[in-house]
Amino acid sequence: MTSSHNQAGRTYAIEFGGAMVAYAVVLIIAITVLNANPHGAWRPFVAVAPVIPAIFGVLAFVRFLRRMDELQRRIQLEALGLSFAATAILTFAYGFLEFVGFPAVNFVWVFPVMIMIWGLGLAVAARRYA
Repeated sequence: MTSSHNQAGRTYAIEFGGAMVAYAVVLIIAITVLNANPHGAWRPFVAVAPVIPAIFGVLAFVRFLRRMDELQRRIQLEALGLSFAATAILTFAYGFLEFVGFPAVNFVWVFPVMIMIWGLGLAVAARRYA
């Protein structure tokens, strides 16, 4: 790996890590506030507040992606493509299963599923180019 790749990785780790720390803090505060205040027109705004630091995490990844060389970008693209397609099929199929009595799944689980499948896709794609 090149020095610029290592620097890009360190910068990404700092930016993404900071966004995830902020996410955890905002999430804890939002849950605490919502649980302590069961009524109020402002509750939807508090409920979605954790999305703001998550957006900064996504932006950090986009900046990191732009700093990668072409091969690393290709590996990421393949992994993200697999994640997108597999998550789409899984959620689509499960939606039909809900029609026959399967329990409803909260949308909050879609993003973690995408990230897990992306991780698997990274392992597969990186191995192809190793």
